[in-house]
Amino acid sequence: MDIMVASKNNGKIKEIRKILDKNNINLKTYHDIDIPEVDETGVSFVENAILKARSASIVTGLPSIADDSGIEVDYLDSRPGVKSARYSGDNATNMSNNDKLLKELNGVSMEKRNACYRCVIVFMRFPDDPFPVISTGSWYGLIAEKPEGENGFGYDPIFFLPEFNKTSAQLTDDEKNKISHRALALAGIEEYFSNIGK
Repeated sequence: MDIMVASKNNGKIKEIRKILDKNNINLKTYHDIDIPEVDETGVSFVENAILKARSASIVTGLPSIADDSGIEVDYLDSRPGVKSARYSGDNATNMSNNDKLLKELNGVSMEKRNACYRCVIVFMRFPDDPFPVISTGSWYGLIAEKPEGENGFGYDPIFFLPEFNKTSAQLTDDEKNKISHRALALAGIEEYFSNIGK
């Protein structure tokens, strides 16, 4: 089955491909078929993922899978949330977003730096699919005081996991793809695909 990945984020595409590859799925990306950027006007991760999946399905004529995710920090009343990708402005980079978040938490003790990575994955069979498959995942940790690690993307260098005593950017791809918010959300999608084949 051909499925369009509604993302231009190579980090997300890599993780989605690695986790869903074992199913009989041929993932197409923007490298194969150009898709437009989508204005993420939703107020929730679910709304934004649906917007992206629908747009990709309209443009390509294929079923599509979309991810909307971000990080929520308790001390900041769940910010950045749905604004995670552009937290430091329209031309945000991973580094500028991390820097802004660290500045906002400057002087805040570790016990008050609780954070949660959230991910929503939406699978739409066609643009007006009345029953899209929606799966969510949450991954809990703390915001580190400084970036550590070279792997991953987004807020990974400052997302500290006490049980590993390292940031998610210090995990291997295989370690991360077993426990991350995206891995948990994709597990629900994977279950849907495995049931289709029965």
